[in-house]
Amino acid sequence: MRRADRLFQIIQILRRSTRPVTAAALAEELEISKRTVYRDVADLIGQRVPIEGEAGLGYLLASDYDMPPLMLTSDEIEAVMLGAQWVAGRSDKVLSSAARDVVAKIAAVVPEHMRPFIIEPTVGVKPMIRLQEDNVDTSMLRSAIRKSLKLRLRYRSETGEETERTVWPVILGYTETYRLLVAWCELRQSFRHFRTERIVEVTMLNELNGLRQGELRRRWQLWREANVRFSITA
Repeated sequence: MRRADRLFQIIQILRRSTRPVTAAALAEELEISKRTVYRDVADLIGQRVPIEGEAGLGYLLASDYDMPPLMLTSDEIEAVMLGAQWVAGRSDKVLSSAARDVVAKIAAVVPEHMRPFIIEPTVGVKPMIRLQEDNVDTSMLRSAIRKSLKLRLRYRSETGEETERTVWPVILGYTETYRLLVAWCELRQSFRHFRTERIVEVTMLNELNGLRQGELRRRWQLWREANVRFSITA
């Protein structure tokens, strides 16, 4: 890896982390020695890149630092293309259109020599398997998640039993063949997974879940980690 590329990658790694990144972690990801990391970080600081921290404790990039937009490598462009292909073929109409728009915007601004990575990427997703048909507008589910609003569902189980639930939506997940709403269920007093094709009816309530921003997601992540540990040890 060229030194200029390596310095750029160090900045990228620090940009995506909210916690100090150790020299050992940088060295492992970049496949270089810690001594090289120390030297590169010192050079970046000398170039007035606002990196805080020191050897042994880790490095953190100042939150207000930014780089010129869309300075993308070929690998980064193809990563975006791979994700955009998947989203365009497996999401609701709004997200599918957004994925295609992202590709068009990138193609319009990247340097000419980078455009082949968009027009003819070396990566691709397998042909889409037909998704289960939804009875609900998934863009509305995503809106409720963003606004921390509760939802009232009429839900049909795999056996055909219907129940009414008030839920606090956390995230909308996607698989190859169906979509999954993860939410805190007031009826079950626990997190539950609801397949969107089994949601018979949904209403977005004008009622917040009452938690501070990010708290519901944090609780779900702890619940998920605990259940993964249990399934491994059980």
